[in-house]
Order: sequence, then C-alpha cells, then structure tokens
Amino acid sequence: MTAQLIDGNLLSQQLRADVARRAAALTAKGKQPGLAVILVGADPASQVYVRNKVKACEDNGLYSLLEKYEETLTEAELLARIDALNNDPKINGILVQMPLPKHIDPHKVIEAISPRKDVDGYSVLSAGELLTGLPGFRPCTPYGCMKLIESTGTSLKGKHAVVIGRSNTVGKPMALLLLQANATVTICHSGTTDIGHHTRQADVVVVATGRRNTLTADMIKPGAIVIDVGINRDDNGKLCGDVDFANAKEVAGHITPVPGGVGPMTITMLLVNTVEAAEREL
Repeated sequence: MTAQLIDGNLLSQQLRADVARRAAALTAKGKQPGLAVILVGADPASQVYVRNKVKACEDNGLYSLLEKYEETLTEAELLARIDALNNDPKINGILVQMPLPKHIDPHKVIEAISPRKDVDGYSVLSAGELLTGLPGFRPCTPYGCMKLIESTGTSLKGKHAVVIGRSNTVGKPMALLLLQANATVTICHSGTTDIGHHTRQADVVVVATGRRNTLTADMIKPGAIVIDVGINRDDNGKLCGDVDFANAKEVAGHITPVPGGVGPMTITMLLVNTVEAAEREL
C-alpha cells in the first residue's frame, strides 16, 4: 500500500481563493484587511519568510505593511511601534518575525500586540482561549495541520492521535486542537521512553521535532495519517521533514510531503486569521 499524498499546495490554493473572496467583500465595504509585518535584523531565512507573507497578502487582496529595522533597534522602540500599529485602523493583524535579536525579549513583544490583532495566535490570551475552548486566533501551523487532516475526509472523533513535540508554537496547540476535535491525544517528546510504542497505536501522528527521521516506517500503524511539520536538510542538502518519507509512505494511509505539505498552509492560515480579524471589526 502506498499512502495518498495530502497536497498542501492544492488545499492552500483553495483556501486562499476563499480568503480573496472575503477580502474583496470587506474592501467593497471600505474595510480592506491589513497585515503589518515587522522584521528586525537581517536573518536570511526570516527575510524569505517575510517576503512570502507580504506577497501572499498582495496576491489575495490584503493590504500589507512591511517594516524592516536594523538589528540595533531597541526593545523600547519596537514596543512603541507595536503600540502605534495597535491603534492603526488600517491594520488588522500584526506579525513580528522571529527570531529577534538577543537584546529584545520575544515574550514582551508578543504580549504587546493587541489581542484583536494577534493573528499569529502566540499570546498568553490566545493560548488561554484555545485551552478553554473560546473563539480566538489559532496558531497558524497547527491550524493548517488540522485543515490538512480534515481534507482527508477523516473524522477525528474517537481516533487516537499522537503529537511528537511539545513546543508552544506547534506541539501544545496541536494537541489542544486535536482534543477539541474529539480525538484521544498523546503527547510524546524527548523525555518519552518509547515513542514507537505510542505511535504504533495512533490513527494520526503529527511530528514536529526539527529532527530528521524522528518517525520511521516501523513506528507507524498501517493506514495512519502522518503530518510532517519538520523542515530539515538531508545529506545531499535537499529539503526533508521529520519523517522518513520514502519508507513511511509505504505504510501510512495519508501523508504530507516536505516540501508541499504543511509549509504552504502556515502562511495561508495567517491570511485566514487576518481576514477574520477584519471581519470582527465590522
């Protein structure tokens, strides 16, 4: 059996078409959705991510404001700029690209963003809303993973889902979203004695460790859904994920490739959150 590929590019296109439709409807009412993206420093990867986010906005009818600052920008200056954007009616979402220079506290920066504009879903309030089941902005990568799972037509009710990784940005919110969908959830991490013992029982496995071959074929229940959040490089410098894809696809029922799986969905869900923020302002 060879797994069906879950095409993140295709699903992303479909969701972006809906974003563009909603953005056009808002713009017709005089409320074009706006996203401010702040980049501090010259990290090459961050520059690529920021450029892709701005282009995605422009391609789908959102207003984008890109602000680039030297690495010498002070924490106070950044916080003051966020405060100004919080009060700018043209801006519905604020995203500060991570990582920040060491002299700036990322927690302070995230908490300075108005909850109404926290389209990354990283604030303590957003985390609390997710934990307690209140409507709020969901972190973009886990949100995208849920859409990928939904696209398989699988109901998560009663299914056993295993999340490998416990980060605040992916692992923890991923587990909570799966729980909300009525899955039974196990979280594995570096302190888990035998990860394979848990994954072999799982109907869904989401892997987010940042380490190649975290999940191998012998750790997968035949027919399971495998979502690979990782972005790594193999020995030849080629992009790969956290899953041993070549062998895992012969066991899994559905699997995301890297690239072309989770990656496109992260920016797409950022657009979805920004449009939703604008709709809430009407």
